[in-house]
Amino acid sequence: MSSLDEYDKLTDGFDGFKRDEDSSQTRNTMTSFRHQPPVGDSSDSLEQPLLDGVPLMETKLCKRRWVMLLLFSIYSMSNSFMWLQYSIVGNIFMGFYNVDSMAIDWLSMIYLLTYIFLIVPVIWLLDHRGIRDVMVVGSAFNCIGAWIKTGTADPDMFTVTFLGQFVCSVATVHILGIPSRLASLWFGQQEVSTACSIGVLGNQLGIAIGFLLPPILVPNVDDVDELAYHIRFMFYISAGVATFIFVLVVIVFQERPEIPPTQSQAQARISRSNDYSYMDSICRLLHNKAFMLLVSSYGLNVGCFYAISTLLNRMIIEHYPGEEVNAGRIGLTIVIAGMAGSLVCGIWLDKTKTYKQTTLVVYILSMVGMLVYTFTLNLGHLWVVFITAGVLGFFMTGYLPLGFEFAVELTFPEPEGTSSGLLNCSAQIFGIIFTIGQGKLMDRWGTLVGNLFLCTFLLMGTIMTGKTRASMHHIDGTNLFWDLLLYCDRAKQMAHK
Repeated sequence: MSSLDEYDKLTDGFDGFKRDEDSSQTRNTMTSFRHQPPVGDSSDSLEQPLLDGVPLMETKLCKRRWVMLLLFSIYSMSNSFMWLQYSIVGNIFMGFYNVDSMAIDWLSMIYLLTYIFLIVPVIWLLDHRGIRDVMVVGSAFNCIGAWIKTGTADPDMFTVTFLGQFVCSVATVHILGIPSRLASLWFGQQEVSTACSIGVLGNQLGIAIGFLLPPILVPNVDDVDELAYHIRFMFYISAGVATFIFVLVVIVFQERPEIPPTQSQAQARISRSNDYSYMDSICRLLHNKAFMLLVSSYGLNVGCFYAISTLLNRMIIEHYPGEEVNAGRIGLTIVIAGMAGSLVCGIWLDKTKTYKQTTLVVYILSMVGMLVYTFTLNLGHLWVVFITAGVLGFFMTGYLPLGFEFAVELTFPEPEGTSSGLLNCSAQIFGIIFTIGQGKLMDRWGTLVGNLFLCTFLLMGTIMTGKTRASMHHIDGTNLFWDLLLYCDRAKQMAHK
């Protein structure tokens, strides 16, 4: 007797349930995550699945989920703005503080270095205390660091401004692992990728503002006192916004909804072992070959983005002297296009679930975009640079949420914060290596060689992505759970007869 015939025999006579010729229709009746209302449904609730007429688990979409996502996004935006507020006008700060270009680059790279050393304790905090505590601690560091910098608008205060930037960088560690965790805790199955993309958008919007505002707020003037006034004004704006966000996080942000949004989250609440070890989780992930390939390829792609963002001012000024404001606008173009790319990719994943294919295509187009940007930078036409930078940003920044969501699918049921933390750690390591390496190459041979250096590693990342095996444990494993539940329940009933 085949296993299918045996299954039919066991389920034959099951009250209120008969196997349909279309097995997918059967699973749609039994699994709530297969029966989701459209996004924006006024009821915002899910139909409860039944087993022998008894609800398996109550699930509901809470309307406050959008408030939580918005609050996280503006918090992330505030922190990422301060990441690039020095480097995008690096030539101005070099003269003001009387330091070299490497010192200014480290004001950005400190964000990357801090993440590498603090990611493990923050993962522990995320797994054991939850996203609310991580948000409160992170926003507190963000606020403190911003206020430290308000007193550093003086040529002799570089060390103190570096300290303030370091404190802000600690907040970053409490941000980058949140989007996928927040999306899974608060959003329905058909919204998760979109929600994760929106969470990433907040960070990208902060980077965009960080490209746009500093060249406007801090003009390249010769008078030191006037320059100090402009710098101080920018720092006070950052501190005021960070303080407002900290208060909002403490008052408004919640850990999770009272009723879980999906069956997978409902099961996670009751099935997680008390002796769960996040170090064991990390070890399991490190032995997951497909995930480690993704970690490497993700790090190469995002590391290139970090290097471009940090060194953009130097790239543009080399070919277009005196164009600090347009350098910021080009950075803005990269990020705004990337925000559109992130949103499009998130919606596409929610519709198709084609994680491997989408990630590979976007990676290839990121490499192509980098090549086009590299060979058009020195043509002498800024409008061409704006276009090619926008194309590069659409795909390179659009890749960010793809990596997070692909990682969740490859590593389910490991916590999302752990997988995204390792992805980001890889990105920070490569970001530091690429920023230093490209900076040295640019100093000696110019921007063309420096950009070709990045193109080489994007090619390596494309090959790694192509070799990553797509194993969708999250989706298939959940279907298997419900089929197994039905099988075991009927077998138990037959044993009692």
